Formats: sequence, structure tokens, C-alpha cells
Amino acid sequence: MKTNIVLSIALMLCASTNMQAQNHAESKHENIVTNMIDNPMLWADVPDPDIIRVGDTFYLVSTTMHLMPGAPIMKSKDLKNWETVGYIFDKLTDSPKYDLSPTEGTVYGRGQWATSLKYHKGKFYALLAPNEAGAMGDTYIFTADKAEGPWKQVSRMRHFHDCSLFFDDDDRVYVVYGTGEMMELKQDLSDVIEGTHRQIFKREADETGLLEGSRMIKHNGKYYLLMISHVYAPGRHRREVCYRADNIQGPYEKATILQSEFGGFSYEAQGTIVDTQDGDWYGIIFQDRGGVGRVLTVMPCRWIDGWPMLGDEEGRVPDRVRALKNGEPETAIVKADDFSKDKLGLHWQWNHNPVDKAWSLTERPGFLRLKTARVVPNLYLAPNTLTQRMEGPKCTGAVVLDLSKMKDGDVAGLAAFNDHSAVMAVKKVSKKLTLELSDQQVRLSQREKKVENVEVKVIETVALQQLKQQKLWLRIDANFVPRTDIATFSYSLDGKEWTKIGGEFRMGFDWQRFFMGTKFGIFNYATKKVGGYVDVDEFTYNKHQ
Repeated sequence: MKTNIVLSIALMLCASTNMQAQNHAESKHENIVTNMIDNPMLWADVPDPDIIRVGDTFYLVSTTMHLMPGAPIMKSKDLKNWETVGYIFDKLTDSPKYDLSPTEGTVYGRGQWATSLKYHKGKFYALLAPNEAGAMGDTYIFTADKAEGPWKQVSRMRHFHDCSLFFDDDDRVYVVYGTGEMMELKQDLSDVIEGTHRQIFKREADETGLLEGSRMIKHNGKYYLLMISHVYAPGRHRREVCYRADNIQGPYEKATILQSEFGGFSYEAQGTIVDTQDGDWYGIIFQDRGGVGRVLTVMPCRWIDGWPMLGDEEGRVPDRVRALKNGEPETAIVKADDFSKDKLGLHWQWNHNPVDKAWSLTERPGFLRLKTARVVPNLYLAPNTLTQRMEGPKCTGAVVLDLSKMKDGDVAGLAAFNDHSAVMAVKKVSKKLTLELSDQQVRLSQREKKVENVEVKVIETVALQQLKQQKLWLRIDANFVPRTDIATFSYSLDGKEWTKIGGEFRMGFDWQRFFMGTKFGIFNYATKKVGGYVDVDEFTYNKHQ
């Protein structure tokens, strides 16, 4: 009898232990399954990526062209949760175009392009070349002790298009650019070494289209140059190709490492690969997605016969990828803001160089004050338009504006800002305030990007006689569900009851003008005289399905 009792207890303990182990395993499995990265990894405008790993942290840089500060540095420990931690430069100042000059031109769609990010012997390095002709297009090299900055300019030199900085194991330094061109740099990075130009491979006969976006890495003693290839012909698709060699000077052989459409959009290409501390590899590649811009996807990178093959086992971009680790805090690159800090959040960027004396977070604590800086004819020449990315699949952004200090002729509000914008603007004429929703398209000169004309179509106008305390709420709802790209607009007199204004606005993407996804844009400008201002109480933001 005693033996039976002991046996029963033992069986019960064994069953309990097995149940606990099973529950733990199921819980662990559930945690792994739920901690997934849904592609796009960053469903926002984050083109031309370069990504490196230092220790357990990944650092990513992207193109933001005419937005300032420029060349954002984002970081993550799991490839899922990203946040902006710094910028390589605050302003570019070698031309009045960076200040939205009505006579000299602008840098819409130009500015900082395709920055190369590296880490070498305890320091971070960044190389970028503005997409400009002449001295404006000269290449910059920056360095920093921390990716967060501050960054210091090391040198400027001739223009290198879509280039990759590369430090070899013997400490020799190269820049690879264009279509298979390379030059060696001096050890102090002050300039190129004259006479070192090489064409390290020749374009193949069938490569008759785009072949650029250089990203050079070294793995197991071999050199790998990743590039975007796109032949504009029937049956040919955008793809990522790789050139590899045993010697940096060549000869190089080539393979296609990714040719995959994804999510109902076009084929993907341009990006790079990065390893983890555990020795796994991932590809980070962007995809054109219409109105939201160029988004980032993440995928496995498998070394097959010495080639970094991207995608799943079938070579396709996967819908989901498991995050590298659990328990990382949730972070984002687009954020709400109550403007309670005395420094502007790193999630914001100005349209061109800001006029620093015309904005403040301290004159009225808890508010962003936007002052009129100069008299301009339209939004596209207005300084100090403050922007953030939009995100998919859907997002909502709203502002609260104190309009009590606007002057006659001032225009303030919130826009779905791009070369083709939808603009919710409060206009003050004499002592009356009117809310107007308009469709606005800018025409830019081809070379100097001068604002030649802005076509404005007024959609709806609302008189604001009932406005209490001169306070108004404005909201944009954006829908980037595939093949949608629709924005709708609302206003409120109390922040509770919302009224729609206008209908649906279709957001677009034009590589010949802004070459950028649509942004939230908060603005205030003068059309008659300066001296007025608006106070932005807060920017609320939500990303949703």
C-alpha cells in the first residue's frame, strides 16, 4: 500500500513536471512566433540603406535629400525596433539653394544621397555626395566616436555617385562608385590618391539599364560588391546583383542574388547585407511603394557556394522574419510629440535649412512656436516647414494650433506634403480666419530646381467664426494599404468632434521632383509681412492596421 502511494506521488510529480515543461515550451514557442518582424520592416520612406553592426547594435543610415538635419542614423538591437539617434549634419551651407532661394533655386530631390556608413578601429565613418553638379556635388567624409554624434567633417573631394566607403584589412581605404569604378583614398581620408582610378569590372552586354547603388563588404577573404540592376526591357525586372573577387582589383564574377516582387508591388533591389553576433546574415533591401515612399524589407541571407543569396528558400522576400531577440523595448522612427522638451525631437526634419531664429521651444514652454521668417508666395518657398514621415499600412497625425498671433496674410496649417500636396491651411485676411483645403502641385526647373509655379486648386473653404480661444485641431488620416495611397482630412473646434473637409486625396511619388514619400508637414508663413506666429500645442500620432 505504501509502495503504491509513493508510486502514485512519483507519477503525479512526473506528470506535473512534464506539464510545466510543455507549458514552458509552448510559452517559449509562442513568444518566438509572436516576436516577428512583418515586412516591410520599416513601412516608411527610408531609401538607399546602409547598415552595419557594432557589438550587439545595428546602425542604419538613409537618404533624406532636402530635409534637415540630414543623413539620419537609426539603431536597433533586434532589427524590429528602430529609433533615430542622430544625424550626420545639421545643415548644408555651401549654396543658397539649401535655404529655398527664389532666385538661385532649391535642392528638392537633390541634397544628401546614398550615404555609406562604416566602423573602423573604434570610429564611425560616413561618406556621402549630394546629387548635384559642380562644387555642390563634392563628396563629404565625416567621422564620429559614437554613431549618435557629434559628427565632424574630415574632408571634401570630387563627386562619387552612389558610393561605398571601404576599409580593407591592411588599412588601405577605397571608394567604390558609379558602375564598377574605384579609387584609393589617402590614409587620413583627406583626398584620393591620384592615379589609382580603376574600372574593376566592365558592364556586361545585357546590362543596358540601371547598375549602381554600390555596397562593398569583405567576407572570408573575398570582396563582395552589391548593386541594383534594372534593364528597362520586356521581361526584365529590377534585381540585386553581386560581384565578387579574391582581389579588390579583380577579376570579378557576377551572380543575381535577389529577383523578387513583394506584397503586390514591384521587384525589390538596392541595399546591403549584415551579420549578427551569432554569425547569421540578413539582407536589408528597399522597395518602391508609391505615396509612402521607398520602404525597407528584411530577409535571410544564406551563403550558397560562396554567394550571399537573399530571400527565403525559394529566393523570395518573406512576409515575416523572426526578430533576433526578445524583450527589446518598442521604439519607432515616427512619433507623437507634446513639445515639452527644450530640444526638438530627432524624429523631426525641416524642409531645407531652417531659419533658427524663427522657431522656439522655450519662448512658451510646452509649445512649438513657428514664426514667419520672410514673405513668400507659396508653401514650397516657405522656410521652417517641419516634417515627419508617414507610415503604412495606415496612420493618423494631428496638430493643435494656437492661431491668436497670426497677422494679416499669414498662412498656417498641416499638409500631406510632397511635390503634389494636399494642404489644410488657416488663412488670415484682415481680422478673419478661414480654413481652406487645397490641392497643390509645384513645377520645378530641371537644373536648378527653381520653384517656377505652384498650381493651386481650392477644394473646400470653411469660415471660422465659431473658433473659441483661437485654437484649432487639424488631422490627416493616411491609408497606404497596397494600391490605396489615400489621405483624408478633418478639423475640430474642441478636439472631440471632428468634421471632414474635402474628399479623398491620392498621394503619389515622382522621382523627377521630390523623389520622396509624402510627409506630415506643419507650416506657418507670411504672404504680406513678417512678425506673426503660431504655437503648436502638440502633434498626436498613431500607426494602425
